[in-house]
Amino acid sequence: MPDTSRKRGYTVAVIGATGNVGREILQTLWDRKFPVDKVIALASQRSIGQEVSFGEDEVLKVQNLETFDFKGVDIALSSPGAKVSAIHSPRAAAAGCVVIDNTSHFRMDPDVPLVVPEVNPQAIARYKKKGIIANPNCSTIQMVTALKPLHDAFKIKRVVVSTYQSTSGGGKAAMDELFNQTKGIYANQAPSETKSIFTKQIAFNVIPHIDVFLDDGATKEEWKMTAETRKILDPEIKVHANCARVPTFIGHAEYINIETEKPITDAAAREILRHAPGISVVDHRANEGYATPAECAGEDAVFVSRIRKDHSVENGLSFWCVSDNLRKGAALNAVQIAEVLVREYLGVA
Repeated sequence: MPDTSRKRGYTVAVIGATGNVGREILQTLWDRKFPVDKVIALASQRSIGQEVSFGEDEVLKVQNLETFDFKGVDIALSSPGAKVSAIHSPRAAAAGCVVIDNTSHFRMDPDVPLVVPEVNPQAIARYKKKGIIANPNCSTIQMVTALKPLHDAFKIKRVVVSTYQSTSGGGKAAMDELFNQTKGIYANQAPSETKSIFTKQIAFNVIPHIDVFLDDGATKEEWKMTAETRKILDPEIKVHANCARVPTFIGHAEYINIETEKPITDAAAREILRHAPGISVVDHRANEGYATPAECAGEDAVFVSRIRKDHSVENGLSFWCVSDNLRKGAALNAVQIAEVLVREYLGVA
C-alpha cells in the first residue's frame, strides 16, 4: 500500500537513475519525505526497462532520457555524467523544469549557482537565469560544510587539504575493480589482469591521481576543490588540494589545515562546529575517538574529528573530516537543494 501520509505535489525526474548516485537520490527523496506526486526514472537507452526502487513498495521502470519530454516535470535531479548533462540539462530547463545537476559541467558557469545548503542557500535564487542549479564535487561539499562556520567566526585565509577518496567516487565500475582486484590477489591473479578504470593497482594501494592532469601539475579534481570552494564560500580564500584514491568502497576522508585572520583555538573551533548544521563532531583524544569512512557510510552528517591547533603558523588549525560521498557528497545535497527550492521559491504543494 502506498504511504498516504506523505506530502504530494511535485513531479520529479531522476536522471541517471540506475547509477550509484541516482539510486541514492531515489532513496533520499523517500527517506526525507520529499513532496512528490510522481517520480520518473530516466537513463540511457541501454537501461530502458530496468527497474529501480522508490521507497518500500514502489518500483519504477526506467525510461529513455534521449527521447523523454520534460514538459510538466517540476524538478530534475541529474547525475548521468558531464557530457550527457551538457545536452539534456538545458533541454529540461527549456521545458520549464528546474534542474539540479550533479555533474561537473555547469559548476563554474557564472550564471549557474553552485550550492551547499548549509553554506550558501541564498545562491539558489539565481536559478532562474538558466533553470539549472549545480551540485558541487563530493570532496568540496564535505569540506565547505565544515569550513563555513569556522570562516564565519575566524575568517579563513588559506586551506591546505589532502583527500583520501573512496572508489565509489569513480562509479560502480571503479568499486567493482577494487573488489575484483582484491579477490584476485588472494587467488594469485596479477592485478594488471583486472585493471581498467584506475591507472594503477587500487587494491592494497593508494593512487595520488584523480581525474586528468593539468598543465601546472595539478589534477582536475584538485583544481575543482580550489575553484569550487572559492565560488561557494569566498573568492579570497587560497586553497591547495592534494587528492588521492584509496582502496575503500564508500566514504571520503580529508585532512584539512586552515590558517585564519583571527586567533583560533581548538576548543573554540570544536564548540562552533558542534552547533553547526550538518556537522557531527566526534573528537575524543583516545583510541576510537574519531570517525572513519567505515562509520560514515549511510549517514547524512559530515563528521569532524582530530581538531587540534597548528603551531607552525600564528592562527592555524587542523582537523579530520569524513562523509558518505554518495549521500552528503551527492544525493543528499541535491535533495536538500530541492527542499530549499520548493520551500522558498516554488511554494510547498
